[in-house]
Amino acid sequence: MTSTVQTGLQRCLAQPAELLRGRRFGLLMNQASVDSRLRQACDLLAERFPGQLAALFTPQHGLWGEEQANMIESPHGRYEPLGLPVYSLYSETRRPTAEMLAGLDALVIDLQDVGTRVYTFVWTMQQCLIACAAAGIPVVVLDRPNPIGGRIAEGPLLEAGYESFVGGATIPLRHGLTIGEMALLLNAEQQIGAKLEIVPMTGWRRDMAFDSTGLPWVWPSPNMPRTSTTWLYPGQVLLEGTNLSEGRGTTLPFEVVGAPFIDAHRLLRELERLELPGLALRPIRFVPTFDKWKGQRCGGLALHVIDSGALRSVEMTLQIVAAVKRLWPADFEWLPPPYEYEREKMPIDILFGSARLRQALDSESSPPPATIAELAKLDETGWWRRVQPHLLYD
Repeated sequence: MTSTVQTGLQRCLAQPAELLRGRRFGLLMNQASVDSRLRQACDLLAERFPGQLAALFTPQHGLWGEEQANMIESPHGRYEPLGLPVYSLYSETRRPTAEMLAGLDALVIDLQDVGTRVYTFVWTMQQCLIACAAAGIPVVVLDRPNPIGGRIAEGPLLEAGYESFVGGATIPLRHGLTIGEMALLLNAEQQIGAKLEIVPMTGWRRDMAFDSTGLPWVWPSPNMPRTSTTWLYPGQVLLEGTNLSEGRGTTLPFEVVGAPFIDAHRLLRELERLELPGLALRPIRFVPTFDKWKGQRCGGLALHVIDSGALRSVEMTLQIVAAVKRLWPADFEWLPPPYEYEREKMPIDILFGSARLRQALDSESSPPPATIAELAKLDETGWWRRVQPHLLYD
C-alpha cells in the first residue's frame, strides 16, 4: 500500500526545520520512529544532518521496546551504529538532566503516540519541554498520526489532585490529538514557555485511522502490537487498576479480559444485554505467561472491533468492570499502589482521573448500566472548543 501521509520525520528530511539548521541536537525516539520504508529516524537524521545529531533519548520501554510496564526501568546505553549515547527517560529520572542536555542546541521529538491520556510518551514529552525551556533549548516535534483518529474524544477529564506520570494535564482518556498538537496544548496551557516548532504531516485528516495512512505500523511498546489494540486501549488500560487480566502475557494484550474466577458465558450473557456499539464479544479461556494470573487458566472474553467509528472503548470497559464486580463481588479487587511512581493513590483513580469510578462501583447498591455510561461521558463540544487553537489539521 502506498503511503498517502508524510510524517513530520519525512517532511523534516525533505525540508529541514529552521531550528535545526547548524545546530547540535538530541533526538527522543524509539523503534517505532521510522519512515515509510521502515528506516530508523536516528539513522536518517544523522545522514541528513552530518555531525549534528549528538545524543538519543528514549521513553518508557526503551529504544527497542524491550521492557514491560509499570516502573520497569530502562538503562542508559549507546547506539553503536552511530556511536551515540542513549539516555533513558524512564530510569532514575523521567526528565532530561542538565548533564544530558549539555552541548545540545535543540531537541527533536519523534514518537508514535496512541491517543490515550495514560500512555506515558506525551508525559515524557512534557518533561522534555519543561527541561528544555529551563535550559533555553528549542524543541522540534516531528508529528505523527493519532492511530485512532482525531474526530472523537471520550472519557472524563482528569481532575485536579490526580496528576501522575499517566496523566499530567486536564485532558480526557481519549483525546483525539496528534502528539504535535498535544505539545502545543501543553506548552500553552501549562505556560511551559518552551521555544517549540512542530513539523506537521501532509495528507493526514482527522477522520483517518492508522490503517488508512499507508504507513507501516511498528509497535511503540511491547503490548501495542497491532493497530486494533489501539482502538481498545483507551478503555482497556483501566483494567491495570483491577485484578482482571488485560491480556498481558498473551498474544492479544488489551484485546482480551479475564480472570480464573470468571465464567465466560455468564459474563457474555450479562454484557450482550447492553448491545455495546462497534464490538463483538467471544467467550475464551487463556493462560497468561507473565503478569496477572501467570500460569493460571482464566475465563473471559475476546474483544473484536467490528466498527471502529462506533466503538466507545471507555464506556465498554466500564461496563465490563461493573458486570464482573456485580457477578463476582467476592472475587473482584481494585489493585493497591504503587503504580507508575504513585505510592498513595489507588491505581484505578489515577488511571480514570478521579475516584468517581471506584466510589460508584463500591457503593452498596450496584449502579445500573445507565449510571456507568454517565461516568464515561465527556463534554466533547467543550473539549474541541478548548483545543481548537492548537489543531493543525482540517
